[in-house]
Amino acid sequence: MSAQVIMNDCKDKMDKAIESTKHKFASIRAGRANVSMLDGIKIEQYGSLMPLNQVGTVSAPEARLLVIDPWDKSVIPTIEKAIMTSNLGLTPNNDGKVIRLMIPELTADRRKEYVKFAKSEAENGKVAVRNIRKDMNNNLRKLEKEGEITEDDLKRFEDDVQKLTDATIKTIDQLLALKEKEITTV
Repeated sequence: MSAQVIMNDCKDKMDKAIESTKHKFASIRAGRANVSMLDGIKIEQYGSLMPLNQVGTVSAPEARLLVIDPWDKSVIPTIEKAIMTSNLGLTPNNDGKVIRLMIPELTADRRKEYVKFAKSEAENGKVAVRNIRKDMNNNLRKLEKEGEITEDDLKRFEDDVQKLTDATIKTIDQLLALKEKEITTV
């Protein structure tokens, strides 16, 4: 493996860490209806667990309403039960055809909890980035020991990895700031 392949791999993995953090932030409630809030809910259907978005259409027709339109109407009670057992704090209402979820106003305490959770997810993203940095630096040192790159090249590549790490962590911090603002805005 060449040093350039390692650098490309590093960039790809750090981009994936950013995407993962974005995805986790999307599932954090911010007072507005967002279909990704329901991403973690699994429904048992046909003998296997399936994500909610694979058993019906999930939409947000209004700012404070989610609508789930299952393709098989017999699964409505199962969907309701899964939503009730999730810790989203939402109560499903159904009319026999669709399930409606009203998104209640967030209390100040609940907002603080969500901000704390967002910070935790951001820190998890940063830890993943640091682990990627460590792995890449170890791979580069291995190349140097094998004589494929010089000591000067090693230093230069380690500096590049560090710059990439700093930029990625800065991006995660910016995403966190945006999410905090979104959560705390009434």
